[in-house]
Amino acid sequence: MLWRDRTRLTGPLRIYFILRGRTLKTNTQPEDRSLLNPRGKGPGKIFLSSGFINQVLRGKFGTPEAPKVRPPMDELILTVLSQNTNDRNRDRAFDSLRARFPEWGEVLKSSPDELESVIAHAGLGHTKSRRIWAILDAALVREEIAFDGFGSLPREEALNSLLGLDGVGPKTAACVLLFSCGISAFPVDTHIYRVCGRLGLLPTGTDRVKAHEVLGAFFDEKEYLEIHLNIIKLGRQICRPRRPLCGDCPFDEACPSSIGSEE
Repeated sequence: MLWRDRTRLTGPLRIYFILRGRTLKTNTQPEDRSLLNPRGKGPGKIFLSSGFINQVLRGKFGTPEAPKVRPPMDELILTVLSQNTNDRNRDRAFDSLRARFPEWGEVLKSSPDELESVIAHAGLGHTKSRRIWAILDAALVREEIAFDGFGSLPREEALNSLLGLDGVGPKTAACVLLFSCGISAFPVDTHIYRVCGRLGLLPTGTDRVKAHEVLGAFFDEKEYLEIHLNIIKLGRQICRPRRPLCGDCPFDEACPSSIGSEE
């Protein structure tokens, strides 16, 4: 649906078109002016506020169920397995891994080739097995990182400890902090990078590493988890890489990239 009759718009979407300077022939006032983004003319043409985006996503998908809280090491390995695959294959690989090696130290008593066969469901077995092996070696043998009490560390210390591990980038590190430790971090996966780029939240040329900084500063820390999970839903179900279903999108013409938007 394209909102060609904007007099029917309510709530956040009315606020958006008022913000963009579009004429609305209605006497109804915006429901929540606090959603207006004072940085609307800032870098990257950001016209949408964190509160606006969260409210629209919640209206479409509801409040997401919080994922299972795992120990930091488990979350780290799970996130490595999740790269370039779906949740189902990730979980199958993780369950196989834990069934074969109930204790993480047992992995290092096997071989990378055996580990590769155990996590085959996740794909990219050769690369992922070597990354997992290196992480476990750094944590359990060389003691470069200690996960006991990890969640009580200051954010920057915890983040830098994770980024110091081979094969651990900003997204993987942010997942561990957010999902396992309750530390404020905003992971940017392929769906979030695509959706936020289309929404105009990322300045032109922003790479995925820089996107963590930009989006982490833009979104409200208290809403990181909810926004992260719901944007992924939007990216998987509607804002797909090819042939996005713009007519089904809750942002529709509020998105500068929407097919049929007036720009």
